[in-house]
This record gives sequence, structure tokens and C-alpha cells, in this order.
Amino acid sequence: MGDFVTIERKGPVAILRMNRPDRLNAIADFSDCEDLVTAIGTVNADITVAAAILTGNGRGFSAGGNLSAMKAKTGIGPRDNADDTRRVYRRGVQEISRTMEACEVPLIAAVNGPAVGLGCDIACLCDIRIASEDATFAASFTKIGLIPGDGGAWALQQAIGYARAAEMMLTSRGYDAAQALALGLVNAVHPAERLMPEAMDMADGIAANPVRATRMTKRLLRRARQQSLSDILELSAAMQAIAHDTDDHHEAVDAFLEKRTPDFSGQ
Repeated sequence: MGDFVTIERKGPVAILRMNRPDRLNAIADFSDCEDLVTAIGTVNADITVAAAILTGNGRGFSAGGNLSAMKAKTGIGPRDNADDTRRVYRRGVQEISRTMEACEVPLIAAVNGPAVGLGCDIACLCDIRIASEDATFAASFTKIGLIPGDGGAWALQQAIGYARAAEMMLTSRGYDAAQALALGLVNAVHPAERLMPEAMDMADGIAANPVRATRMTKRLLRRARQQSLSDILELSAAMQAIAHDTDDHHEAVDAFLEKRTPDFSGQ
């Protein structure tokens, strides 16, 4: 893994930080995409990680794609012909979207500043979003004559519904933190100095529960957005059969009946 994304562990919680503060954590090239994909994959593969926080270093969450690199045709955007450009998108930003959607670890976006274009979509691909009062959001692809090539038309719509996503994307308008809260784009807004403590508090609340049940519940929630009730009932029965056989389920029941705090093992 390169140095675009750093990983810090605080017990069962992983903190992922995009680390290009000089460019508001804009994603410039394939290595940046690969770093984010690798970081999320690493966290997902570690069963001791119960929750993860994604944020940005400096005063920005992510300014999205790097326009200078796009203009020079050296970044995550255009090439000299349409076929090559299509391959670039599939290999780069779309791999971020696929990896985030497949991640079973609950992801909390701690949006500390501008989340623009791809940056906004990355936040939307997280399960929970909280923002500082300094955060701003924009799905501003049409403003520069583009479309959301990273799957943002799906991710933003999942987060706030069709009509509000259409308004954000078709107008390219920017939204401050209070407006984002009113849209339902974020769960909460906090003063800048409280953002990471509040994110950690939320992550710790998730991590207090048995990790296997938490991961399966996230997967069930994600599947439920795309499948019928009958399909989800079948999947729920299968997952519940697995959950009933976990050590942590038995420990939770015993602790409840014995009126003590459970001691989960992750098994």
C-alpha cells in the first residue's frame, strides 16, 4: 500500500485517512485509487476490525478527481480514445466503488471539509455519514460537462432518494453541512473539534456488538436495497442459522441471563 491512505487502529476500530491535504485529498491517479481499495480490502479481511472510520487529513474530506491530471490525461479520467478512457474508469474509480460496496465492515464517513464529486460519492458509499460544521457537499459533475463515472448516480440515490439526488446532480449546487443534514445526506453535524470523537463514539458503539453479527447485518441491509422481501427472508434465515451457532451469540445470551457484561471473542 502506498501513502495516499493511512490506517490507524484503536482497538477494534480502524481509522482510514486520505492523506493529500495539499490538494484537499483529491484522487489524482491509479495509485491513489489502488491505495484506497487496498486499505478497505485490508480492513475487510481482518475479522478483528469491527468498525471503520474514513476521513481526510487537513481541511478537506476529498475534492474528488484531480482536474489538472485529467486535463493532462495522466490521471483517473480521459485518454486519447473512448475505449481507453472506459478502461481507465473501470480500473480506477469504479474499483473503489465496488470495493466499498462489498466491504462487510461498517464504514463511517467523518466528513471534515469539502466532499466534492468523487469525494461526495465516496462518502455516500459509507454506511453512516457525520459531518463537521465545515463540511460541504457537491455532486458537481455536470458543472464541468461530465457525468458521475464512479457510480455516483447509484450511490447518491441510495443515500437520499431519487428526487433529491436528481436535484444535487442536475444543478451541481453545493450544500453546506446544515443543508446536507436537512437532505438526510448526513446523520449528524458536529463542531470541527468534536467530529472525530463523535465518530469514534459511534464506531465504539458498533464495535461493542459481536463482530460477525454486525458484519452479517450490514450485508443484509445492503442486499435488502436491491432484493424482494421473499429473497431477503431466505437470506435472513440462512444468516440467522449461522449466527445462532456463533460463540458470541451464546455468550450474549448467557451474559443477559446472568446479568453481567458479555465478553465477546469474535467467534
